[in-house]
Amino acid sequence: MVPWDQRAAGILIKPLLTTSITPNQLTIATILVAFMGAIMLAQGSLFWANWGAGLFVLSRFLDHADGELARQKNMRSKLGYYLDYASGGLSYGALFICLGIGFRDSSLGFWAIILGSTGAVASLGSVFTNLNIDKTNDNIDPEEGEAIGYPEFAGFELEDGIYLLAPITWSGWLYPFFVAASIGSTIYGLWALRELIRLKQQR
Repeated sequence: MVPWDQRAAGILIKPLLTTSITPNQLTIATILVAFMGAIMLAQGSLFWANWGAGLFVLSRFLDHADGELARQKNMRSKLGYYLDYASGGLSYGALFICLGIGFRDSSLGFWAIILGSTGAVASLGSVFTNLNIDKTNDNIDPEEGEAIGYPEFAGFELEDGIYLLAPITWSGWLYPFFVAASIGSTIYGLWALRELIRLKQQR
């Protein structure tokens, strides 16, 4: 089933089909928006956290827009495939690092940075794990720009939980979200690694 956010992105990018904007340009813009949001979250203030959370959520939605633009413009490429993975890894890596910095004056102290770094390492490590999962799967063709994606149910993917970042931040629950998400990122990284090992053992 096509994820709901991907369906929405497929509709919203229609005006771009007649422009010279390329999917890879949109991917780079997505990374920049994510970095801006992450940097705002690193400031440690409620004002900047509210804006940063909104920008980061926007960047994750735009992450689907580049793929839809590539499909509808028939511009899927191997570069776009790798760039899409890099976008996700770098974006989440920046998010965790910056959240750790933002909470350095909390009760966690320096451990906030350690926790954020753990989440970042897990996010970046998952990029390479998922790339290898794609390579192991015979039905995945990088030339077509198709990635394996995340576990999904009823049109929602595991990573769709990031959309909760904005309302959670605006409701004042960013701190527990940061702790839970950092741990969750590590768990997902271990799950992806186990999935890779399982696939290789089946070959």
